[in-house]
Order: sequence, then C-alpha cells, then structure tokens
Amino acid sequence: MYYETAEKLLEFIRKSPTAFHAVDTMKKTLAGNGFQELSEKELWSLTPGGNYMVTRNNSALIAFSIPEKAPYSFHIMASHSDSPTFKIKENPEITVEKAYVKLNVEKYGGMLMSPWFDRPLSVAGRVVVRENGELKEKLVDIDRNLLMIPSLAIHMNREVNSGYAYNPQKDLLPLYGTAGTKEPFGKLIAEAAGTSEENILGHDLFLYNRVQGTVWGAEREFVSAGRLDDLQCAFASLEGFLSGGKKESIAVHCVLDNEEVGSGTRQGAASAFLKDTLLRINSGLGRTYEEYLMCLADSFMISADNAHALHPNYTDQSDPVNHPVLNGGIVIKYNANQKYCTDAVSAAVFKEICARAEVPYQTFVNRSDIAGGSTLGNISNTQVPVSTVDIGLPQLAMHSPYETAGVMDTYSLVKAAELFFA
Repeated sequence: MYYETAEKLLEFIRKSPTAFHAVDTMKKTLAGNGFQELSEKELWSLTPGGNYMVTRNNSALIAFSIPEKAPYSFHIMASHSDSPTFKIKENPEITVEKAYVKLNVEKYGGMLMSPWFDRPLSVAGRVVVRENGELKEKLVDIDRNLLMIPSLAIHMNREVNSGYAYNPQKDLLPLYGTAGTKEPFGKLIAEAAGTSEENILGHDLFLYNRVQGTVWGAEREFVSAGRLDDLQCAFASLEGFLSGGKKESIAVHCVLDNEEVGSGTRQGAASAFLKDTLLRINSGLGRTYEEYLMCLADSFMISADNAHALHPNYTDQSDPVNHPVLNGGIVIKYNANQKYCTDAVSAAVFKEICARAEVPYQTFVNRSDIAGGSTLGNISNTQVPVSTVDIGLPQLAMHSPYETAGVMDTYSLVKAAELFFA
C-alpha cells in the first residue's frame, strides 16, 4: 500500500511540471469522478449532494462536495501548487560569443541554487495565443531534455568548494543550443502550442528538473522527486478528498498558488479566492451571511505544507526534541509567533484525526535561534478565519529541484485526509 501510493504520487508529479499542469491534472481526475466545473464568471446552481470544482488563473483550484443533509460547517484542506524554480524572461535568447545560445531566466521563490547545475532540464507552463480572433490559454511542456546549467570547472575556480555566492543573472542561465540554431526558442514553444510564433502574445514558462522521481533506500523507504513541496500534500489531499465519505460537512479540497513568493496574488492564500468560493457556496444553498459566519465558527482547516525533517548530517540545525524524521508520520507544526497557526485546540483536533485514522504524527518547532519560514495557513486565516492546524510531511533538501521524503508518510496523510473528509 505504501509503494502503490508512492508510485501514484510520482506519476502525479511527472504530469505536473508547473502549477498550471498540476491544476489541469487535478481537474481531469475530478472530472473523471463526476465533479462539475464552475466558472467564477457565471452564476452557480448548487444542489445538496453535488460535487463541484472551480479554478482561478488556472493555477489554483478549489473542489467541494455538498452533503445531502443541511450542512453547517466546512472541512477544508489547503495546500499549494507552486514550487521554487526559474521563470523564463521576455526576449529570452542571449547569444554568447557567436557560439552559444542561453536563456534569460529569473528566480521564482527561494530555492537552493547549486543543485540546479549539471542536470537535464526542460521548460513548461502556459502561453496565451491569438486564435480565430480570440485569446486562448494553452499548456505547453517540452517533454524532452532541452537545457542544462553547466558548472564552471574547478580548475577555473579553485575555491568553489570553500563556498561561493551564486549570481542568478550570471551563473544560473541555462544553455539552450549553438548560435544560429534552426530551432529558435520561440519557434519551439509555438510548435508545442500548435500555433505560430507571431500568435503568442504572452507566456508564463518555467524550468523544471527532468530527473525522474524514484523510490530508493536499503528497504526502499525513501522517495525522491522534484516539487515534493508541496505536490506531495496536494496529492494526498486529493486522494483523501475523493475517497472520504463527505457526508457530515461541506468538504473542500483547496490548492492555492504563489505560496513560494508570499501568496500575495489573486490566486494565492492572501487573496479572496477561498473566501469568495465559500460565500458563493453559502448563498447558493440559500443561506444568509449570518449563517455563513455561524458556519465558519464551527469549521476546521488543515493547512498542509511540507516540513523540515531531521537531517542526518546537520542534526544541530533542528530543535533538540521536536525534530520529525522521514517515515515518522505527519508533522504538526508549531510557532509561538504564528508563522504557523497551530494552537492547543487545533493540534488536539488533528491528533484525534490521526488516532482515529490509525496513522502516526510527530511535531516540528524551529530552533529558537533560527528563523523559520511561514506557510499558507496564517495567511488564509486573514480572509477565512477558521480554526486551523498547520501540518506537513517531513522531507530533506526542501526547495532543491530534487527533494526527499518517506514512502510511508504520503500514505499516512492520505488516510488522515480520508477520515477528515468523512
């Protein structure tokens, strides 16, 4: 069961090189399970017993199921679709010494830069094209090894292993081809989109790591892939959402975008996307705004974003006693300054969920002298104030293009989500 879940996770990640592809993959899965797609531009007609989904920017998605009996609370599980990477700039081609062509890129999010060197990369994302007098979005994925960011030989920088400050404008531009190539980058993207280069009026294109995900270790206990943060949680949320009974509350599978750059977009956790959707569900069921507020007061959210595991080579970087390990179970995250919004009540609720689902849990708190990151839970609470627990799955090498987690942990979160949505 653990390995079957891990293989399904790796297949989901393989199909999701960008946030746009992750949402498209989830939409297809939901549609195959009878979910009706709604549009924010149109009136919604909702009925008890109905299953629905809505997207914003095609990079954030909310799916929800309404039980047959009158619902009075929301059960929400929120994760995010984006991961740190490099975004292709406008006018991307740079010719070098009449010999090479490299691509102009900029950082998206806070990533570990050194692991991006010397591995096969490609490009995926969306383009906006002019087609029959209209503007249409199209997904593209150059599904082959296309790019590489070559390291500088140690002979030319003898001190590199003593520490080096990477300059993303100089050191991290990927090599695309030789000068005068017959396949300019714009033409390549146009062909992938099934259009001509002059018809592409906009693009959101990103690099992604082509090294395939794998299960490995002495007993095949580890799983490694790109974008585990946070597609591992998004995948587990979707699996639990689809298999949960969804009979006693309005079940909400929420995947937001742009968490890695602060969530301050119209499709991020700081936006009104979740709030707007919940309000429209409430009004679509013929309920008043006061009933909506009553509903929120009795609702619960699981904010699911991966957590730092104890590192075998850097144990001193973890809290002495609150250091989760791979395959040790779901991580409950705490922070006194509310970078995570777990409190005594929400922690107790989630521990009870784990107990009933018969899955293990563990705890994470930063060392008191090391500042940690934040996640989408406390940000989304400014729009939708509900009791929330911040959790995640333990992983190593967070924000590397190739991250590592435990095989058993994904299964644990699927089972907890399934019970939560029951």
